[in-house]
Amino acid sequence: MAGSLCTVMRSGLHGGVCCWPYSTAAVVRSSSWHSSLLSPAKPGALITCSLVLYVCLGTPAGYVSARLYKTFGGEKWLSNVILTSSLCPGIVFTLFFILNLVLWIEGSSAAIPFTTLLDLLALWFGISVPLTFIGAYFGFKKTPIEQHPVQTNQIHRQIPDQTIYTKPIPGIVMGGVLPFVCIFIQIYFILNSIWSQQTYYMFGFLFLVFVILIITCSTATILLCYFHLCAEDYHWWWRSFLTSGFTSVYFFIYCIHYYVSKLELVGLASPILYFGYMLIVVFLFFLLTGSIGFFACFWFVSKIYSVVKVDLD
Repeated sequence: MAGSLCTVMRSGLHGGVCCWPYSTAAVVRSSSWHSSLLSPAKPGALITCSLVLYVCLGTPAGYVSARLYKTFGGEKWLSNVILTSSLCPGIVFTLFFILNLVLWIEGSSAAIPFTTLLDLLALWFGISVPLTFIGAYFGFKKTPIEQHPVQTNQIHRQIPDQTIYTKPIPGIVMGGVLPFVCIFIQIYFILNSIWSQQTYYMFGFLFLVFVILIITCSTATILLCYFHLCAEDYHWWWRSFLTSGFTSVYFFIYCIHYYVSKLELVGLASPILYFGYMLIVVFLFFLLTGSIGFFACFWFVSKIYSVVKVDLD
């Protein structure tokens, strides 16, 4: 359980580089590189930058995953590292390969050559995976991220009956509303830039929206986590991840609305490509927002239990 959670956390932070590439462009563009690599006139450079960042960040990804796994008392370090380096890119590459097959069948010039796919596999297994193992090695040598402030009972306490808003499903559904409200306008402009050939220039404002997204995911998840703890429901690990990660469900629903109301795609291949590529983006966005919510709750729970001295033995 702890290994799966740590793998998903790392995948969220690592995959977030590819999920919101325009935010990276916003940071760089707000500096002195106003007309350089990440110019909106060069949309392919954004994807290239995302791939390079993802590969190079394998070391910190493995490091964080290993330390978090050690914090939760995990012992199967090899399985954790293998899942860390393969789960997220494996799912994304599989979906991408299937969509590329559709382009090959249609005879489209936009299909990526097979040699390029081999280059991507070489980047993955030749650079990203070894860097992840190196980071995990140093991570396991370090102390856990944070010592648990209190002792817990070996016998699980019975959770009392919960009200509507403290039950898992209603809380998860409500938790994604506020973060989505903060970003849906920017999602519209980004979808326009991707599917309607419109140039996107509001990088500085997009970076501000991205910061607001982090704040709203954290605060909404912490608030619901506090309600659950007050109701004596201590199952906050996966719930905190799913609460903020549910923003991606609203994101996908909006993508369906955008397809129905704005696009006029002809044939069977075009809708498959649209929903396939958006599914990749939504998956990475789910990992990113879920990881933000979990780390926020992890910090919150550690802080409140370090202040409140309660003997749980």
